[in-house]
Amino acid sequence: MRIDKFLSSVNILKRRKIAQDMCENGVVTLNNIIAKSSKEVRVGDIIRLHYLEYTKIYQVLAIPTTKTIPKSQSSEYCKEIFE
Repeated sequence: MRIDKFLSSVNILKRRKIAQDMCENGVVTLNNIIAKSSKEVRVGDIIRLHYLEYTKIYQVLAIPTTKTIPKSQSSEYCKEIFE
């Protein structure tokens, strides 16, 4: 699954367009490499979102099979890591 689609479908970001814009501007890294929106996400990958004042880090636990999932099931697909 593409990283922009993953971020929107597991409810990390609200819209896929926002995820695409963040990838274009170098805000999203996948395994410490700046990710383009078309980069494929696999189980075990580490996604970092570099905001202005803080960074959020997520680990991919599973890849969703549907376009969107309920917010209550988001924890099954990704886990936030605190460093």
